[in-house]
Amino acid sequence: MVFRSEEMCLAQLFLQSGSEYDCISELGELGLVEFRDLNPSVSSFQRRFVSEIKRCEEMERILGYLLREIQKTHIAVPEEDESPLAPPPRQVLEIMEQLQRLEMELSEVARNKEKLQRNLLELTEYTHMLKITRTFIHSRSRYEEFPTMETDSVSGCTGMQRLGAKLGFVSGLIQRVKVEAFERMLWRVCKGYTILSYAEVDENLTDLDTGEISKSVVFLISFWGDQIGQKVQKICDCYHCHLYPHPENDEERADVLDSLRTRIQDLNNVLHRTEEYLRQVLQKASESAFSWVVQVKKMKAIYHILNLCSFDVTNKCLIAEVWCPVSDLANLRGALEEGARKGDATVPSFVNRIPSSDTPPTLLRTNKFTSGFQSIVEAYGVGDYREVSPAPYTIITFPFLFAVMFGDLGHGIVMSFFALWMVLTEKQQKKKRSSNEIWETFFSGRYIILMMGIFSIYTGLIYNDCFSKSLNIFGSAWSVKAMFTNQQWTNKTLQTNSLLTLDPNVTGVFTGPYPFGIDPIWNLAVNRLSFLNSYKMKMSVVIGVIHMSFGVVLSIFNHLHFQQKFNVYLLFLPELLFLLCLFGYLVFMIVYKWLAFGARDSSQAPSILIHFINMFVMQGKDLAPLYPGQTGLQIFLIVIAMLSVPVMLLGKPLYLYWLYRGGKGLRRRRGYERVRRVSEDDTSAAASYEDDDEDEGLDEMPGREALPKEFDFGDVLLYQSIHTIEFCLGCISNTASYLRLWALSLAHAQLSEVLWGMVMRLGLRMTTRVGVVFLVPVFGLFAVLTVSILLVMEGLSAFLHALRLHWVEFQNKFYHGTGLKFLPFDFSLLPSVFEQDGLL
Repeated sequence: MVFRSEEMCLAQLFLQSGSEYDCISELGELGLVEFRDLNPSVSSFQRRFVSEIKRCEEMERILGYLLREIQKTHIAVPEEDESPLAPPPRQVLEIMEQLQRLEMELSEVARNKEKLQRNLLELTEYTHMLKITRTFIHSRSRYEEFPTMETDSVSGCTGMQRLGAKLGFVSGLIQRVKVEAFERMLWRVCKGYTILSYAEVDENLTDLDTGEISKSVVFLISFWGDQIGQKVQKICDCYHCHLYPHPENDEERADVLDSLRTRIQDLNNVLHRTEEYLRQVLQKASESAFSWVVQVKKMKAIYHILNLCSFDVTNKCLIAEVWCPVSDLANLRGALEEGARKGDATVPSFVNRIPSSDTPPTLLRTNKFTSGFQSIVEAYGVGDYREVSPAPYTIITFPFLFAVMFGDLGHGIVMSFFALWMVLTEKQQKKKRSSNEIWETFFSGRYIILMMGIFSIYTGLIYNDCFSKSLNIFGSAWSVKAMFTNQQWTNKTLQTNSLLTLDPNVTGVFTGPYPFGIDPIWNLAVNRLSFLNSYKMKMSVVIGVIHMSFGVVLSIFNHLHFQQKFNVYLLFLPELLFLLCLFGYLVFMIVYKWLAFGARDSSQAPSILIHFINMFVMQGKDLAPLYPGQTGLQIFLIVIAMLSVPVMLLGKPLYLYWLYRGGKGLRRRRGYERVRRVSEDDTSAAASYEDDDEDEGLDEMPGREALPKEFDFGDVLLYQSIHTIEFCLGCISNTASYLRLWALSLAHAQLSEVLWGMVMRLGLRMTTRVGVVFLVPVFGLFAVLTVSILLVMEGLSAFLHALRLHWVEFQNKFYHGTGLKFLPFDFSLLPSVFEQDGLL
């Protein structure tokens, strides 16, 4: 973790023809540089390597088809420990041919398998139809009156002649959900000249078109007349019914059933062998699928980067512009040399550092511990180039402010163990690649949770709070016995008073402060809330002022680094004086009151809030002073704070105006004196020197606020006015905002106490044997409510408030957050479409 972003430089890469692919591949493996697009006006379809990218997209399409087939057969795709390198260009065609051959083979086998499955489904449906319609025929004795039956070869229906009417049959299967609508349509269209019989198939059948498993119904329609038969056929087609020929008699039905059994058995055998062969092909393909996916991803990324380069026709090389950390320039040259060696290039590729006026991207190197805290900072905004980073300080201040609001020893231990489990099993969890976004959020912030848990243990010990109970580790410093020894209390006192107050002025009642944290006796006191509220409220103000002052102090490092020394005097000092003269003085009064007043004179201690208000209204002379000379010091601090406001408001605009108007002429005169000392023979050189010196006068500030060619005093004054008003009012509102530390700490402690009193205390009050059994579900309920309410909900609330305190109250004092993040060309950072679709 660095305290400011790394120094960047703009460099040109000259990639020789024949080795450019290998050079980009080496850079992708190392992840050193961010490429710039040198062809912004050229569309993506007119660039040099469009055909290669299309070839990669075709290979991605084939791999997607292959992975979907592998996923259907539930075959795991083994992942290699080391990522394979991008294949050389001469192997691209070989991989393409392998994938095309495999696709053709799989497509043919899949088509054959689907055809066999359709045939098997048809035969199975035909079998069910024959078995079920036999019961329909036997249940209708009137059909025996028609011994003569004819077969309609067109419709597949059987018919009988009686009184000039033709009796026909249509049989088949329809989905269960369509039966009611199908029956109504038959009745309305055929006007009762049909008889519909149907029964549900016991076996679930799969629809091969949709892949859904649904219930089917076998139906048999009896009708009179050819016209009715045509209508029935059209209705069946409309409802996508599967129609099968109806046999004329039982003998034919039995023969068809025997033939169907034999064909179904043969089809099952053939289908089993086909699926086994398909599984073998997919099993073999799955062994290379992961390496193919990675190689195609890298190839496509390399050609995409090559499209960003410009082609130098004269030198027959590609020119690329990259942002690179200065510390990695040696590694960049080494990568180009390695790429040229792999590409067998006769002329080596090289790098040339070039000047640039563009703002470089921001690079802050992190590890698995600091990346979570850096993400918290960058959620506010990516830091400006070479700006002071808040992340190193956030590692301590963020979990500490969280713990101030969440302080509980028991809850902190539970949170720490949960985070420690995630840290110890992080390798196994990364391999699982869970698709649960909530779990991924917790896992990515495991080190943040661990730090928050550890700090919560610390603040829980300070508050002496463990699941709303106090721990008497060192023994209380308060003694009840001394009240009886000094004749302050008697037995009659105990009988006549429901509440008694321990007097620390009595000898032996209070022997000294508790060694660490708050004395456990306060957990029994009736005025516990009053004591803790006063303590936590003052503590919140002290922490808030220190935190904001630290943010203001960090701004001086930005001013000095960007060589803006005038900001130190015109911004930093007035801001720090305004903050410390008002709210720093409030912290001084809090600490002074803690130190100056003890138990004996505590009743004479004045109210800090009243004194602080009187400080602004210039009143309160009749009140007892907190210390000698208080009024004079307060007037002095008010004057200093008020004088800091116009300095903040007008100092910087006036200085910039002077620098642009008055300072310009001053520097021209100084430049003229230097030119006169130059020899008369170097007239041209002297003139150029004068022009350069004149430009230096305008560009005195090489930092972020170099003066523009056109200086608008009104814009600068307006911007500075907004900044001044925001800072002055923000000091008041931000200090009050830190009182959320007290409010959330109080809320967390009270929720914990309510949960203990309403749940756990009920189980502990039962002293019988049944109470032991009853204690088990009570403890389970207590644990569930503790985790869900106090740990998850309260923890999330404290997290969000700590986030706000860092973003609004701390970072805005020095952190702009308007930079561009450094996005290196790194193969490991490239997203995979197959991982997003869940195929890998």
